Parts: sequence; C-alpha cells; structure tokens
Amino acid sequence: MAAPTRPARTTPTGPPVVAPPETPSRSGHWIEDWRPEDPQFWEAEGQRVARRNLFFSIFSEHIGFSVWSMWSVLVLFLPEPVFGIDPAGKFLLTTLPTALGAFVRLPYTFAVARFGGRNWTVISAALLLIPGIATAIVLEPGVSFPTLLVVSSLAGVGGGNFASSMANINAFYPDRLKGWALGLNAGGGNLGVPVIQLVGLLVLATAGAQHPRLVLAVYLPLIVVAAVGAALRMDNLATARNQPGALREATRESHTWIMSFLYIGSFGSFIGFSFAFGQVLQNQFTDSFATPLAAASVTWIGPLLGSLIRPLGGTLADRFGGARITCWNFVAMAVAAAVVWTASRLESLPLFVVGFVLLFVLSGVGNGSTYKMIPAIFRSQAQRSVAAGGDTHAADRRALRMSGALIGIAGAIGAFGGVLVNLAFRESFLTTGRGDSAYLVFIAFYLVCVTVTWVVYLRPRALHGSV
Repeated sequence: MAAPTRPARTTPTGPPVVAPPETPSRSGHWIEDWRPEDPQFWEAEGQRVARRNLFFSIFSEHIGFSVWSMWSVLVLFLPEPVFGIDPAGKFLLTTLPTALGAFVRLPYTFAVARFGGRNWTVISAALLLIPGIATAIVLEPGVSFPTLLVVSSLAGVGGGNFASSMANINAFYPDRLKGWALGLNAGGGNLGVPVIQLVGLLVLATAGAQHPRLVLAVYLPLIVVAAVGAALRMDNLATARNQPGALREATRESHTWIMSFLYIGSFGSFIGFSFAFGQVLQNQFTDSFATPLAAASVTWIGPLLGSLIRPLGGTLADRFGGARITCWNFVAMAVAAAVVWTASRLESLPLFVVGFVLLFVLSGVGNGSTYKMIPAIFRSQAQRSVAAGGDTHAADRRALRMSGALIGIAGAIGAFGGVLVNLAFRESFLTTGRGDSAYLVFIAFYLVCVTVTWVVYLRPRALHGSV
C-alpha cells in the first residue's frame, strides 16, 4: 500500500507541487532517522543509542558463543565407561555444532536487514533455548549416541549470532569508530568460549562430573536475560538494508575465496582448537589429565588469550599492513604447530601446552589482521578506479558494499575451518591413537597460507597489489 501524501499546494507561478510522501511510521523500536556520520547528530543522540545497542549486542553474542562451544565442555562430563563414547565419537560431538554454526552464519548476516537488528537479536537469543533445554533433558547415562549427535548439532545456532551481531553494530557506528566497535563486539563474543569452560571447571571442582546439567542451569537464565534485554533496550535501524546483488557480485570476486581461505587458517584454527583442546589433552596425556577437572583446568587459557589479543592483530595491521602481519603470523603458527608436534613426539606436557597456547594467541592475532585486510583490499581497488577516471562516490559505495558481503562470506567459510580441525583430530586419534598426523596437516596448511598471502598480496608485482 502506497504511503499517504500531503495535499498539493499551488504556487503563483507554476502548476501544483506535491510534497514528497511522508515516511510511514513503524512500531517496534524502529529508528527512521540515523545519521552517524553527522557529528552533531552523533554527539547529541547517536553515540548514546549506539553504545546501548552495542552493550546488549555483545552480551547476546557472548552467550551465543558459549552455547555454540558448550559441547567442548560437556564431553568432559561423558566418561567412556559410563556413556560408552570413544574419543572419535567425542570429536564428532564437537564437530557437528561447529558445522551448523558455520552454515547459519551467512543467513544470519542478512537477517538483520530483513527483520531488524533488535528483532533478530531477540529471535537469535531465544533460539539458544532450544539446544539448552534439549541438552538438559537428554544428558544422562543411557542416552543413545545418535540422540546426543542430534542434540549437540542444535548448539550450532549459537555460531550464527556473531555474524548477525557484527552486521548490526556495523550499521550503528560511523566509519571512524567501526574498528573500535566491531573489535569490541567480536572480542566480547569470543570470550564466551573461555567463560563457559571456566563455568565447566567450576562445576567439576564443586559438584563433580556427575552433574553436567549445572552448566546448563547457569546458562538458561542468561539466555532469557539476553532475549529480554534485547527486546527492551535495543533498536532496529530502518536505514540498514542489504545491497541486492552484493552477495552474487562478491562470489565472482577472487578476493572472496582467497580471504575466506586465509580466514579458515585463523578463525577456523581458533574455534576448532577451542572445541578440541580438552579432548586432545585427555587423549594425548592420559596420565596427567585422567580426570575431567584436570583437563578443564587448562583448556580455558588458550581461548581466553586468543580472544583478548584479537584487537592487537587489527592494530598491527593498521600500522604495518594487514597482508604483512597475516603472512608472518602464519609463519609463526606453523612454528607453533611444529612445537606441538615435537612435544607430542617427546611426550613433553609443558612444551605441548606452551605450543598450543601459542597457537591460540596467534590465531587471535590472525583473526584481527585478516579481517582488516578486507576493507583495505577494496579501498585499494577504489583508489585505482578513481585514478583511472572513475567516479569517486561510485567507487566508495562499491568498496563498502563488497567489504560487507565478503565479511559475511569469509565469516561463514572460515568457521568451517573448525570442522576441519575436529575432523583431522578425529581421524588421527582413530587411526593412530595420537594427534601427530593432525599436527603435521596443520603445519602444511599454515605454510600454504603463507605462500598464498605472499604470492597474491606481498611479492613485487603481486597479482592484487599490496594491502
């Protein structure tokens, strides 16, 4: 139905002039007028509203990450003699939610513009109740392994919250503050992984391995708080709209697949190791980590440091160039993986833990530097287009549109790296009883990432130029 128009008015010198249609009012916390690039608007009103939405966005995303990674904790409560699940089966329980979380990231990215940021945050937070309640119902001795597989996969809905949260906050902030806001949003969300592992450690230390439902008892109320808080305190932006054709155009851009591949190496490593580290410790060093409490006391350290250091990767990329930091970071990750492989061969637990924590830290740095490369790539393209006589505004609009689409695609594909990590560990322990084969695969992959980054972005006369 067309919007109503104001009555026509006449002028003494011309035909009647019809005023433009009034913007239809919308209920449900919709903001029609949003001008973050206007300094006066930002200082008077925008900053306060954006910060309020950022706070509740971080909280919801944080709980989403915790639910997504909860099976990395719950498998520690499933001793093989009681539940009859071998190490390969436990790796499968952490692989399925990783896969579903990666799959839903792309539709979650575009759901914000379809339903509104506030509305979708309420929906996505409420959806977390499904895996939480289902797990609380079935998680007891005697449950069948297929049932656990189905229920564990439901936790994947928490993986999509990151994509929609980033898309939403990106629309609230001016360009000069996007890096700070998105970095805070991403880091606060990633912290959901070590926090739920600390909750699991607390439950193991106080109540014991017989009470995994206590972990869920902590998070079910928090899920409700996240949904209710978003409903009461967040807003929808009418100005946030998906760009039709941007996704299709991005799939024809070579950078999309190159950056997605590199993000598999950085974020895929972070989320994959976060899900698998506790199981690796229990299977690789059985004597030292014979109890779930012993494993849980160590597993949270790496994800915590990897989350906290993520903004540093972006800061270093701002100063020295994203491609340069990414390239050297993958070199360091290959060295760290080699340290883990050496420690495994020597059966040195201290060296093994040090190597793995280094992998977490470096994956966090890589998360920041690879994401910083994306807008730099398209900004470079825009500059070349303008230098060749192209329209400045059109080039800038394309750079923003393509950056947004690529971030969504890379986030989804990169998360599948977590699936590959868990599958590599599962196959290695299934065939050899150790993780050595997986560590060699990681070393080789990181060296391939080094080569791709250097050839495409760093070498003299590189195909796409330095970024």
